[in-house]
Amino acid sequence: MTDKLTVGVLGTGIMGAAMARSLARAGHSVRAWNRSRAKAEPLAADGIRIADSPAEAVRDADAVLTMLYDGGTVRQVIAEAAPGLRPGTVWSQSTTASLEDVAALAALAGQHGVICYDAPVLGTRQPAEAGELTVLAAGPVAGRERITPVFDAIGARTVWTGDDAAAATSTRLKLVANGWLVTATNATGEMLALCEALDVDPQRFFEAIAGGTLDMPLLHAKAALLREGRLSPPQFAVATAAKDARLIVAAGERHGVRLDLTAASAERFARAEAQGHGDEDVVAAYYASFDGRPPAAV
Repeated sequence: MTDKLTVGVLGTGIMGAAMARSLARAGHSVRAWNRSRAKAEPLAADGIRIADSPAEAVRDADAVLTMLYDGGTVRQVIAEAAPGLRPGTVWSQSTTASLEDVAALAALAGQHGVICYDAPVLGTRQPAEAGELTVLAAGPVAGRERITPVFDAIGARTVWTGDDAAAATSTRLKLVANGWLVTATNATGEMLALCEALDVDPQRFFEAIAGGTLDMPLLHAKAALLREGRLSPPQFAVATAAKDARLIVAAGERHGVRLDLTAASAERFARAEAQGHGDEDVVAAYYASFDGRPPAAV
């Protein structure tokens, strides 16, 4: 058995396109589909075949990777792909979805004889483009040798969290990680907004915390994107962060936990979206601090 696979990639947004390129770079034969074909077309320059339908993308594929908006979208697309699915195909379901959706998708895979892996990823545009994501994977041991080349192509490491995709152990961990990300990123935006309000040079703040326990790489990385006007193309878009924040809050509520900071983050993202920042990097939620008033340069 060769470790060079035919992989059908469904969804070529920020992350899906980067993952498709990583797969092609690793020598796999990649067929990609996106609802808006224009988003997929640039991948042809990387030797990736652009499919006209989900069924065409997955037909006779060894592996399928889904990186779509949410679990509901995955269900719709897999229903369209079903005529092309081959029993025994391995499926990396990498869309960030609700716990309930992950269980439903695993059941759907079983109906089609497909081996499902709950495999969301940690990382944004840059590590995705470099094939250096962290893959959080859960699924049956039988079949792992066939999905491993996919994970190796898109990620620098794979963290196995369980052997039952339906239990959503990887998605649980992903929601925790993204909860930390959205909260920390919004804290960065609020700090910069407060610096402006109090007439404090942000650089003085960075110098004050340098090397101490309050310092962190994410703060500097996100603040630099905002201060240098590099919000597009986004590493992680405001609109996607808003969706993830809502999923995290809902998961907490269903398990008896109030996540006030994440709920507040979801509201800030919604305001930033309404102001026209939905397609910009997540730190653009900074603008939600000003209620429509244009802030001064940060």
